[in-house]
Amino acid sequence: MLSILAERLADRVDAVVGVDTHTDTHTAAVLTAVGTVLAEITVPATDEGAGVLLAWAVRQTTGLGTGRRAWALDGARSHGVGLLRVLRAAGEDVLEAPKPATGRHRRGGKSDALDAVHAARGMLAADHVATPRTDGDREALRLLHVCRRHYSDTRTATINLFKSVILTADDDLRTQMRGLSTLRQVQHATTLTLTTSGSGSGLDRLRRTQLAALAEQILGLNQLLKANLTDIRTLVDKLCPTLLQQPGIGPVTAAIALSAWSHPGRFRNEAAFASLAGVNPIPASSGRITRHRLNRGGDRTLNAALHTIAKTRQRCHQPTKDYTNRRTTEGRTPAEITRSLKRYIARQIWRTLEATA
Repeated sequence: MLSILAERLADRVDAVVGVDTHTDTHTAAVLTAVGTVLAEITVPATDEGAGVLLAWAVRQTTGLGTGRRAWALDGARSHGVGLLRVLRAAGEDVLEAPKPATGRHRRGGKSDALDAVHAARGMLAADHVATPRTDGDREALRLLHVCRRHYSDTRTATINLFKSVILTADDDLRTQMRGLSTLRQVQHATTLTLTTSGSGSGLDRLRRTQLAALAEQILGLNQLLKANLTDIRTLVDKLCPTLLQQPGIGPVTAAIALSAWSHPGRFRNEAAFASLAGVNPIPASSGRITRHRLNRGGDRTLNAALHTIAKTRQRCHQPTKDYTNRRTTEGRTPAEITRSLKRYIARQIWRTLEATA
């Protein structure tokens, strides 16, 4: 695997193969180290197509110096994941193509071949190159978290619908549900079809049937979330148990941090990790005015996880309480204090992950 060094990619290879990946086809372009386009090709997005692409790239780069090449894949962990696996199995140096700024190259037109060229040139110009995420435990952790978010969002939507059905129910059902917690309401709703079958109007029976069905869905989602949390905790304990020893960090927030960090070398330093999390202050100075603004970019899921950790520490962690009190005395607002805490937490998490890997 290509090591992450300070010098640019152009200083280490003789050619870069940029690839624009899609569901049905992959389009590639071979560029020299100075950005000259040598050849282009489009192959099917299959294992056979990946083999054809690899053989073609070898032929195109054989006569260039030592023949050293690197691959810049756009969409390496989505449409290009099959190609990524084939290239890694062949011992190729595969890199994650940097995302271009919005509209940066659209004035020159848009096509798969042009996107492949832009991917290679963007990699040649980058100060830092990173390898795509690998399969294995960290990918499993990412998948578990994605599914957890789906289960949680679906459960919330189902509970909201469940509550709205109760709100317009007949007085007898509303009386039965009044004063009960959500869980008790759900548990009671599962018995409605048994205790009220054959009584009331057709609308009342239909409402009870639907409430019972919604209650079953909610209870099923509760079980899925419970099992999901157990799996996440097991993987986090395996990958980085020291992360759970940090105050305010639970299995879910640890899983988010691990998935974003992914593997050693993806970030050149802790500032880059903070930038991904959107917790680094952005310089916005001009002339006599020196100021910074809030970073609203980056991985918002990771940003939300850091926010959760910061708020938890402000409630339960005495050193964080002392820091908050001191900053408040100095005139800092609660939002400014939270932003500072998130930056410190990002640094701490990055150092913990790098030391454990």
